[in-house]
Amino acid sequence: MKKQLLLICLCVLSICIQAQDSKQIDSTAIFILDKMSDVIGDLNSVSISMNSSVDKLNDDSNIEKHYNHSEVTMVGPDKLIARVLGDKGDHAFWYDGEFMTYYSFNENNYVTLEAPDNIITMIDSMHTRFNFRFPAADFFYPSFTDDIMDDFDSIKYLGQKTIDGEPCFYIMATNKDTNVQLWISNSMKTLPKRMVIIQKDKNNMQYEANFLKWDLNPEIPNSVFEFTPPPKSKLISILEK
Repeated sequence: MKKQLLLICLCVLSICIQAQDSKQIDSTAIFILDKMSDVIGDLNSVSISMNSSVDKLNDDSNIEKHYNHSEVTMVGPDKLIARVLGDKGDHAFWYDGEFMTYYSFNENNYVTLEAPDNIITMIDSMHTRFNFRFPAADFFYPSFTDDIMDDFDSIKYLGQKTIDGEPCFYIMATNKDTNVQLWISNSMKTLPKRMVIIQKDKNNMQYEANFLKWDLNPEIPNSVFEFTPPPKSKLISILEK
């Protein structure tokens, strides 16, 4: 009986080792990702300016690119404001630690929802319940590096590339469905410069984000995060997805 148990344990251990060995994890890539996450995690506040594009299928099942410009400001752990202007309209989010408000500039209407008491949990909750998407959210998760290691079979550092005249570390993470490419500034701040996500399982449809500016630890008045309904705006309701 003991021999059988030992044999089972050895088989399980062998499977676990093989599973780990099947991944190709570049220690240099992980070092850079950890450094980036440490810098972002130490911030008390931040303002970001970024451009992004996303591929979507039109009514004829052809891929179209849609473009957005986003301005995001956060004060940890519980203040966020984000404005997104793009092909599909102009909207913004206000979050003050208790409530999250979505406002459409095009339709002059808004909805205010009770929200969790910190930015990350709020983002998760609003995305799960209402499919709201917040610009640049991925990089602010404390588990960013661990999540990539869990989700991808290969993570490689591929040398340096120049983006808008700035030298950047170039990292690629892949699995059978997705290809993620990251360009991270080769500077003392080690901040994201560009991200591309390619959905291999969806006709190679892409999402791309280009970070134009990072303003680190700015002083932001709390009143900025308080939403005041504009004149003649309408309060609307929204269904959970």
